[in-house]
Amino acid sequence: MSWRNFLLVALLVAAAGMVLPRVLENPYYFFAGYVVLQYVVIATGWNILGGYAGYTNFGTSAFFGAGVYTAAFLIKAFEAPLLVQVLAAAGIGMLLGLVTGYLTLRIQGVYFAIATVALVVVLETVVHNSDYLGGASGLTTIAPPAPAWFAGPTQYVFCVMLVLALVAVGIARAIEHSWVGRSLRAIRASEPAAEACGVPTLRMKLAACAISGGVIAMAGAPYPYYASHVDPLSAFSLTIGLNALAMPLIGGTRSWIGPVLGAVLLASVQQITTVTISSEFNILAVGLMLIAFVVLAPEGILGLVAELRERVGRRRATT
Repeated sequence: MSWRNFLLVALLVAAAGMVLPRVLENPYYFFAGYVVLQYVVIATGWNILGGYAGYTNFGTSAFFGAGVYTAAFLIKAFEAPLLVQVLAAAGIGMLLGLVTGYLTLRIQGVYFAIATVALVVVLETVVHNSDYLGGASGLTTIAPPAPAWFAGPTQYVFCVMLVLALVAVGIARAIEHSWVGRSLRAIRASEPAAEACGVPTLRMKLAACAISGGVIAMAGAPYPYYASHVDPLSAFSLTIGLNALAMPLIGGTRSWIGPVLGAVLLASVQQITTVTISSEFNILAVGLMLIAFVVLAPEGILGLVAELRERVGRRRATT
């Protein structure tokens, strides 16, 4: 897809999202749609480091929680507008990613993954012991009145998350089709070979870690308005890290569209099972889908589609 077509589709999606609050009256659709779009942002952010560069990050919930509590702090301290919260959360996420990357990216494989899990524990402990941020009981936040176009705060944060999803996907696409993306793919294939070819591997990995952290933290900024209450258990939930890992693997990690497909599929299944069965079934649904795709389609949905196209091409060539 060319940039022109991508921007056209993005504008059409944004326009449709702005019209929906005037068409749909049931706020649950926006409540569930927010979750789907939030997963799109998280999966896209994770894939910048985990998919393009090949560094598996289990600390996604640390960046998400940092974004949540950055927004909550700005609401409590300054009553800052949502745009300021989003920008501040992205900045904190990038700084946290840069520092974390500088301390951990010299190690690889399972050791890097363990280090990212430790980051979740550290940040959650800090928040637990911060009385100003509510400690273990959390903070209650009151959303400001939504703009006149929107029927309520749920519709408003849905549209904000829609814009953030488009921004995140645009960033991922720009990276994928730039020299940065080519450098990250070279690192994923063989880091020693990439470095021998002149790729500044450490700087590229730091950049990927910073951008990934900023995008994921950005996804957490609207959460205090969405949930009206934030606490360490939900903000730093390891379920977020599990979903962030599963969604790109289900969709495919080698392209920007893969995490989007995986996020939409997995989040939709979770929302449906929450309504029809129970919310506790979500983790089981993630596990079953992940096992199925690892066994049947190791390259995700994109790999499965490519394989089917190849088979069809072979049959046409033989007939």
